[in-house]
Amino acid sequence: MVVVAILAAGKGTRMKSNLPKVLHCLGGRKLVERVLDSVEPLSPSRRLVVVGYQSEFVKAAMHSIPNLEFVEQTEQLGTGHAIQQLLPHLQGYTGDLLVLNGDVPLLRTTTLKHLWQTHQENQNAATILTANLSDPTGYGRVFCNDENFVQQMVEHKDCTAAERENNRINAGIYCFRWQDLAKVLPHLEANNSQKEYYLTDAVTQVGQVMAVDVEDYQEILGINDRLQLATADDILQKRVKEKWLLAGVTLIDPASITIDETVELQPDIIIEPQTHLRGNTVIQSGSRIGPGSLIENSNLGQNVTVQYSVVTDSVVQTGSKIGPYAHLRGHVEVGANCRVGNFVELKNTQLGDRTNVAHLSYLGDTTAGSQVNIGAGTITANYDGVKKHRTKIGDRTKTGSNSVLVAPITLGDDVYIAAGSTVTEDVPNDSLVIARSRQVVKPGWRNKSTKD
Repeated sequence: MVVVAILAAGKGTRMKSNLPKVLHCLGGRKLVERVLDSVEPLSPSRRLVVVGYQSEFVKAAMHSIPNLEFVEQTEQLGTGHAIQQLLPHLQGYTGDLLVLNGDVPLLRTTTLKHLWQTHQENQNAATILTANLSDPTGYGRVFCNDENFVQQMVEHKDCTAAERENNRINAGIYCFRWQDLAKVLPHLEANNSQKEYYLTDAVTQVGQVMAVDVEDYQEILGINDRLQLATADDILQKRVKEKWLLAGVTLIDPASITIDETVELQPDIIIEPQTHLRGNTVIQSGSRIGPGSLIENSNLGQNVTVQYSVVTDSVVQTGSKIGPYAHLRGHVEVGANCRVGNFVELKNTQLGDRTNVAHLSYLGDTTAGSQVNIGAGTITANYDGVKKHRTKIGDRTKTGSNSVLVAPITLGDDVYIAAGSTVTEDVPNDSLVIARSRQVVKPGWRNKSTKD
């Protein structure tokens, strides 16, 4: 049995932000959410998040995560002080405690599993995650015997010249036998220049302690400023792109492409340069996305093409072509084998199969049937200044260029709208609509006062 405690009380002043550090995003997820994701496969019995700075804001930002418990650290007096706040919450608990940091978002689940497994197999009082760095300057050193049992932990400033040759550092990730730690926590002292209670002091007092080296030191990188956040994003993007390249996705100029970790892709997709895939996006095989496109929280079917376009919160079915320079937003649904072309905007609109909106049109709050053809410059006037209204267009209906459909309005099946019409009333099936003024020609209209 394991309980997870995540330290998330700090302000993060070096981020230069009013947003608490743990709520900054990396790869489409908040930093603290990524830490929570990493421990989920361990099936912890409880997940405790220690909060302090803007605690109510942090709680509100994480309210949708089920079975999460928050522990208040009203004063931020160090890591040991943060874990002391768990004492009343874990009375009578006899299992293990895994301590993580809410600003260390790149840890892999496999690393945490190995740490916990080593802890249990050796019946350690504590097991700490360590790393071997080529340049450990500034980090506290961990000294172990040949069996990786910790013998000494020394801060960098206190190390002798010989001790500084040791490249093993403390990563700040711990697994404790809670009963041993609970006995030590009340006796921690703040005998340091910061006047803080350090969890490392408890490590040296609980009993047998073992070190586990992380294979990839990048997993333990913490986020303290925007530069480190950008570095972490580069690392994460490399992981994500390697995953999809090995899974059969073609990335043309990967350096110019960004893909959130939450995105799902199928084999035989081609992602062109300067394309960005974000949020809960799913793209099926055979599709070609980009160049120069943004797809966010959308589902694209097989053999879809998107060029120089933005698609958000929308669904595009098999074989449809989007762009160039189209914008789909606000829960658009495009049927199979449709074309949404140059400079077309769709908002909260549904298109049936084989419907075309080829160019220079705006359809808002519209439902169109199958095999509809929307002529160039057609718009649905959906807003009366107070409310939005819907337009309904039947199967095989065609609108002429520069048509205006004033909602609420319903056009039946097989309707033809003459070019330049402004339609304000419902139209029955199989009808031709001409809603424009008759052309008037007046010969000799030139201004008589105009001189040649």
